[in-house]
Amino acid sequence: MMTNKSEDIRMTLENIIQPINEPLQTKVLYKRVVEDKKAFKVTLLGLGDVGGTLLIGLRLLGRGIISEIGIYDLSSDKLSRWEMELNQIVDPNDDTLPPVRIIGQEELFDGDMFIFTASKFVPQVGSDVKDVRMVQFESNRQIIEIYAKQASEQEYKGIFAVVSDPVDLLCSAVNRVASNLSKDQIRGYGLGVMYGRAKYYADKEGIDFTKGRAYGPHGKALVIANDLESYDSEKSQALTTLTIEANLKVRDAGFKPYVAPALSSGALSLLHTLRGQWHYSAVAIDDYYLGVRNRYINGKTEVECIPAHVNLVKRIENSVEEMRMVWR
Repeated sequence: MMTNKSEDIRMTLENIIQPINEPLQTKVLYKRVVEDKKAFKVTLLGLGDVGGTLLIGLRLLGRGIISEIGIYDLSSDKLSRWEMELNQIVDPNDDTLPPVRIIGQEELFDGDMFIFTASKFVPQVGSDVKDVRMVQFESNRQIIEIYAKQASEQEYKGIFAVVSDPVDLLCSAVNRVASNLSKDQIRGYGLGVMYGRAKYYADKEGIDFTKGRAYGPHGKALVIANDLESYDSEKSQALTTLTIEANLKVRDAGFKPYVAPALSSGALSLLHTLRGQWHYSAVAIDDYYLGVRNRYINGKTEVECIPAHVNLVKRIENSVEEMRMVWR
C-alpha cells in the first residue's frame, strides 16, 4: 500500500507515541555494539565562537569522562591560541582536566566522538535575517559532507556529533553521503539551548515548566510543550514563540547569541551523551532526525516517548514536515 509523505511521518512518530494516561515510557531505537570505556577521546573541528566556547566547557567539565580533546581548524593561529590558553586552565587541587592537543585532519576520526562546529556563514549582528539556521544550511552542508565522506572512508565507529546549524538537516546530509556510518552514530546538538530558553521564559512568565519538554529543530519549527501531563496549547505556543525569538533579543543587545548554545546544546549535552545521561539531541527515527529527550547508554539510543495529546502530536508532525520540505 502506497503512502504519502505526511502518512509516512505519522507512521514514524507512532513508534514513539504513547497513550496519555499511562506512566511515561521510553523506547530503545537502536542497539549497536560499542566499546565499553570509562574515558573517551574527543576531536573537535572548528574554533570559531561556538567551537571555542564549547571547548572551554569540555575542558572544565570533562574531568573523568574525556581522556583527551583533539582540536583542528584551518587557521593555525586559532589552533595555537586555543592549545595554549586551554592547557593553561589548571585546577591547583586536581590536575586531571582533559588535555587539549592540536591534531591533523587525518586524525579527526581516530577518537570516540567527532564534534563538528565549523560554520561558513553567520549573519552579522544587525542584519535582517529572521531564520539564521536556514541561511546557514547550504553553506554548512557543503563543508560537513567533506568530513562525512572522510568518516565513511575511514569506517569511523564513534559518534558523529553535529553542533553547527541546522543540526537536524545536517545530520540527514551526513547520513546520505556517509554510507559506512550507521544512523545512530550521527547525532545533532541544537535542542538543549531551546529547552534552556523555554525554561528561562517559563520562569519569567510564571509558568510551571517542571514537566516541560522541547521537540524538533533549533529554529522556527521548534515545538515547546509546557507540561507532558497537562498540555496547554496556549501556554505552549506562547513559550515556543518566546524561545524562538530569544536569539533575536541577544542580537538586539548587540551580541551574537552563541554562549548558551555552545554550552547548553554543546558541551553539557555532549558530556551527558558520553555519560549515558538524559539530554536533548536530534536522533534518527526512521528516515528523520528529530530533536527529543534521549540517552545513549550501553550501545543503545533510548528515547522518551511522547504522550498522545492530539495538538502536541500534530505540532511535531508539522515540524518534521517542514524539515522534509527543505529536501524537495
